[in-house]
Amino acid sequence: MAAAEGGDHYEAIIVGSGQGGTPLAAAFAKAGKRTLLVEEKHIGGTCVNEGCTPTKTMVASARVANLTVRGPEYGVRYKRSSLMLELDTVRKRKRDIVESFRGGSEKRLASEANLEVLHGRGKFVGKRKLEITSTGTSSPGFVGSTRTVTGSKIFLNVGCHPAPLNVKNADKIPHLNSTTIMELAEVPKHLIIIGGGPIGLEFGQMFRRFGAKVSIVQHGPRLLPREDEDVSAAVKHILEEDNIDVYVNATVREISRVPTGLTVVSVALPKKASADEEEISVKTLTCSHILAAAGRAPNTAELGLESAGVDVDGRGFVKVDENLETSASGIYSLGDVNSGSPQFTHISYDDFRILKHNILDNPNAKPKSTTGRIVANVTFMDPQIGRVGETVASAKKRWPGRKLAIASMPMTWVARALEVNETRGLMKGMVDKETGEILGFVCVGIEGGELMSVVQMAMLGGLRYTDLENAVFAHPTLAESLNNLWGNLEDLP
Repeated sequence: MAAAEGGDHYEAIIVGSGQGGTPLAAAFAKAGKRTLLVEEKHIGGTCVNEGCTPTKTMVASARVANLTVRGPEYGVRYKRSSLMLELDTVRKRKRDIVESFRGGSEKRLASEANLEVLHGRGKFVGKRKLEITSTGTSSPGFVGSTRTVTGSKIFLNVGCHPAPLNVKNADKIPHLNSTTIMELAEVPKHLIIIGGGPIGLEFGQMFRRFGAKVSIVQHGPRLLPREDEDVSAAVKHILEEDNIDVYVNATVREISRVPTGLTVVSVALPKKASADEEEISVKTLTCSHILAAAGRAPNTAELGLESAGVDVDGRGFVKVDENLETSASGIYSLGDVNSGSPQFTHISYDDFRILKHNILDNPNAKPKSTTGRIVANVTFMDPQIGRVGETVASAKKRWPGRKLAIASMPMTWVARALEVNETRGLMKGMVDKETGEILGFVCVGIEGGELMSVVQMAMLGGLRYTDLENAVFAHPTLAESLNNLWGNLEDLP
């Protein structure tokens, strides 16, 4: 295709090489479309470089450390006086796996005909027109320069970054985020984590097992606020069993330094004064390190979206329709940066599949959309928290007139969990009482994500809870517990 006035023209431009953008770029190239992939930092996006892949390798190291300490429970003892953690080895293993994953993606992209990769920062300077400023080595002649390109279609897969810590003195006091904490050269003496979501819980338990004293400070009334109360309570109990201090309904007022070099965190906690009022008590926590883990912010501030006519919500997330098209015709967005989208890698990849189907594979067929897809996720603390479908709160909001029933049981009732001495947590399923349809499931337990996936497959296949209740699962497996769970069904009020 001929070059457009003022710069090169591509049939598809993908900004961001996350879990949706990378395969989408390859798909357009394979379809014979002249394609440009723009990536500011590393191929693979947050998941491969700073998120799922590196954190889960470190979580695995922490689990081995914990099992080593628990050896005597299983009748296994080492003739050593104490556990020795080699954090350098933990980091090297993490880095090696990240580089392997990233390198594989880079090689696959480099082999694609019709695909050009530029390491640069993209900014809209018009409708479907981008100015790209070099941020590294890429195409010959582009290093240290700027190019203007246009695209028939443009796709945003720019993701998010750790939200800044909104606390007094946060701009003056050094603190960690979910990326920088993985590069620590030593284990903190006392790590305070501000935020009680999945990121905070995974790092909190990890560094407790590495030997740090850990405190988690959560602004809301419970950890994992999107989960049901009994799930949040079970998670809090597990962390406290692991000797992690958990503060809920806690507001960090400020952070400051003391002459010894430590950091002081001032936390406001509610203290019941009477039946009609509350008063606040202020607790001072002294720590060596702070981790800001109170959410993520979209990478849209410097994209110049207003020049392209792309609307965002009040927090800067991109507004899209059910087919992932933005307010600007021909510009699409996928992944974490989308307003209202679940911030999971697998959702970004499913966004890619929707766009590939609608634009490349079956443009004349009924379009696929994000409407009604079953969302699953796993928090990789130990034991895992595997969730698919609705919570009680979200189901009541979505279907106010539907008759719901809940089945719940502790992991102490699961034979396989007892055999391997991993009985912490619970599992819970929610169904439509009249039809038997499975509406949601959560497992806080050993391999909770894998057990959740069994239920997810049943939901995808349209099976009813009675199909799982009567299935002949192999003994002794975790899946076998799905025979027994549904015998505890109780109607929701």
